[in-house]
Amino acid sequence: MEFTRKNGQLLSRIATNDRHGENSPYFDGWKAYDNNPFHPIQNPDGVIQMGLAENQLCFDLIKKWILENPDASICTAEGIDKFKDIAIYQDYHGLKEFREAVAKFMGKVGGNRVTFDPNRIVMSGGATGANETIMFCLADPGDAFLVPSPYYPGFFRDLRWRTGLEIIPVDCKSSNNFRITRAALEEAYEKAQRSNINVKGVIIADPSNPLGTILDRETMRSLVSFINEKNIHLVCDEIYAATVFSSPRFISIAEIIQDMDCNRDLIHIVYSLSKDMGFPGFRVGIVYSFNDLVVNCARKMSSFGLVSSQTQYLLASMLSDEEFVGNFLRESSKRLAKRHHVFTKGLEQVGISCLKSNAGLFFWMDMRPLLKEQTVKGEMELWRVIINEVKLNVSPGSSFQCSEPGWFRVCFANMDDETVEVALDRIRAFVLQGKEEDHSPGKPKRWQKKTLHLSFSSSRLYDESIMSPRMISPHSSIPHSPLVRART
Repeated sequence: MEFTRKNGQLLSRIATNDRHGENSPYFDGWKAYDNNPFHPIQNPDGVIQMGLAENQLCFDLIKKWILENPDASICTAEGIDKFKDIAIYQDYHGLKEFREAVAKFMGKVGGNRVTFDPNRIVMSGGATGANETIMFCLADPGDAFLVPSPYYPGFFRDLRWRTGLEIIPVDCKSSNNFRITRAALEEAYEKAQRSNINVKGVIIADPSNPLGTILDRETMRSLVSFINEKNIHLVCDEIYAATVFSSPRFISIAEIIQDMDCNRDLIHIVYSLSKDMGFPGFRVGIVYSFNDLVVNCARKMSSFGLVSSQTQYLLASMLSDEEFVGNFLRESSKRLAKRHHVFTKGLEQVGISCLKSNAGLFFWMDMRPLLKEQTVKGEMELWRVIINEVKLNVSPGSSFQCSEPGWFRVCFANMDDETVEVALDRIRAFVLQGKEEDHSPGKPKRWQKKTLHLSFSSSRLYDESIMSPRMISPHSSIPHSPLVRART
C-alpha cells in the first residue's frame, strides 16, 4: 500500500485505481467464509457459503456421462490418439465441432425456437471475459451503459474496471416486482444526457441475477424498441437461461427480434456454461452478436482469453449427445425446483418471504421487517449479524445496487441437502429469537446490542464512487463497509 502511494506513477491507472469493485460486502462475505468455512464435522460452527451462485446439483449426471464416454477426453487410453491434434495450436475461431455444439445447445435451451449460427460463436474466458470483450467492442472510456438494478456486483469489474466505462443504474422497484419499465429507462437515459454522459447501450441479465426472474415478452419488446429509437446497443446476459425450473419459459432476445422491425446490429448476447451446466472452472464464455463487425473484433480479442482446446474437445462431444443434454436439462430443472421449494417454504414457516421467482441458483429474500431502520445502514447492521452470529454468507441488496434496503440474495444450489438443513435451522432460530425479543419490553434485539463480536479491517473502506446506490451521484449516503471477519 505504501509502495502504491509513493510510486503510483510507476504503474498504470488500471493497476492503481479502485474501480474493480472488490471493496464490497458481496466479496467481503466470501472472505468471511474463507476465514471460517463450515464443515459438518471439522467446523460445524463455521460460516455457510450462500453467496456463491454455483450449480452443484447434477454432477452425478456429468460423472456418469464421462465414465461412459472415455474417448471424449484426450487424457484417457481411449482418447490418447487425439492428444497431439488437440494439444497443438488451434485457430482462435475455436474447434468447428465445439462452436456447432454450443450453438445447438443454446438453441435447445431456448426451446428450439431460434437457430444460432456457429459462425457467430466467439469464445472468451467465462462470462466475465465475454462481458468485458463486448464492452471493448461497443464503447470507449467515459461512455456509459444503463443497467437495471438490482444487478450483479461483478458488473463493476466486468464492464468498467479495464474498459473505463461507467454504469448508470436504472432503478426498479419492489412495488411492481422489480420490473424494467420504459419510464425508468427514459429517466436514467435523460439523467445521463443532462450530465453530458454518452450512453452507448443497455445491458440486462435474463434470467435476472439476483432476482431469479425472467423477462416477459412485452418487456423485452419494449427494451428493443427503446434501444432502437435511441440507436444504442442492447446486451443480453443469458448465462442462467437453462436454470428456469417452472413456468413461464425463458425467451431469448434472439427469439424476440425474429418478428420485430429493428436494427439487429444493435443486439448482442453473452452466454456461458458456468451456471447452466455447472462448469465455472472450465471458463467457457461466449459472445454472440448479430453485428458482423462486432463478431470480427471480438474474435480478434478472444486471443486474450481462449477456451483451452482440451475443454472444447470434451464439451463438443458432451453437448452433441442429444439424449444426455435432454435428460440433463430436465433433471437439472427438477432438482433446482425442489431445492428452491425447500428453502423458500422453510423461510415462509418463520414469516420470511421471498420475491416470486422461477430461475437462477438463488432467491431474493425480503428481510425488511427485521431492519432496525429502513436504510442502507440498517441493512448493513443486519448483514453483519447474519455473517458473524448466524454464520451465513448471504449478500446484502445494497451490493447489488438495490434502491430499497432489506433485500438479500441467497444462493441454494452450491451445497448438499444436509447443509441446507443446517442453514435453514440457523435462519429459523435467528428469526424466532428476534420475534421473542420483540415481545420482551425494553429488551434490545440481538442486532442492536453493543456486544456483537464484530471485527473490521480499517484499511478496507467502501469506495462510494464504486458502490453507491446511485453510481453517477457524488452525494451517496451509503456507509463505509469494511471487511467483516466472522468469528466462531
